[in-house]
Amino acid sequence: MSQHKIALVTGASTGFGKATVERLVHDGWRVIAAARRLDKLEALQASLGDAVLPLLLDVSDRAAVATTLAQIPAPFAAVELLVNNAGLALGLEPAQRASLDDWQDMINTNCLGLVAVTHAIVPSMLARGCGHVINIGSIAGSYPYAGGNVYGATKAFVHQFTLNLKTDFFGTPLRASCIEPGLSGGSEFSNVRFKGDDAKAAKVYEGTEPISPEDIADVVAWIASRPAHININTVEMMPVCQAPAGMGIYRKPV
Repeated sequence: MSQHKIALVTGASTGFGKATVERLVHDGWRVIAAARRLDKLEALQASLGDAVLPLLLDVSDRAAVATTLAQIPAPFAAVELLVNNAGLALGLEPAQRASLDDWQDMINTNCLGLVAVTHAIVPSMLARGCGHVINIGSIAGSYPYAGGNVYGATKAFVHQFTLNLKTDFFGTPLRASCIEPGLSGGSEFSNVRFKGDDAKAAKVYEGTEPISPEDIADVVAWIASRPAHININTVEMMPVCQAPAGMGIYRKPV
């Protein structure tokens, strides 16, 4: 990869995002690493060098997204690859007991945040005739599970938005792709979902070998390195220990 290629990765302070920044820098990209925790981004820059530009950004804040992304320094301004990774799951309660605030937070980050960043970056890609948007979705957007309610719905949105984005790009060189992982470890995903309950989060992964952040970064790098005439629409991936569950049938007590 040319040293002049620029990528923007959201949710870059940990997990998938951090691993993606590391992989892209390794492959020769210069990377804008965006997240809410500047200290972690600065540590990433200290580790990887000047190829990384830390960017304090809360994607759920529309005004901050518009202002911050419009002020990216010139050496990093020509973004060719956008990796919309920022996202979260909150809670596993059924709909009738779930927190509406949690639902709103997931929608604001997973949907509004993703489209706000995309809306800010895509026009300049089109103006230069070069760009690729890779969205991080989830198999939760295709396979429902108990307590997945709004989280799964937001990831179904990400899937459909990606396909529609590719349709909007028809007749241009721009590309759009969606990566949809299953059970994934090595990040703060479950700790966030269970609001800091580390023991509960750890039980999610007991006896499993989940997808790792490095696995996701590898797929991002592979998609981004395809020839310019190839668009990878969707990559759905699960660890071998996981499979879609069968349909549930409730039977009345006899």
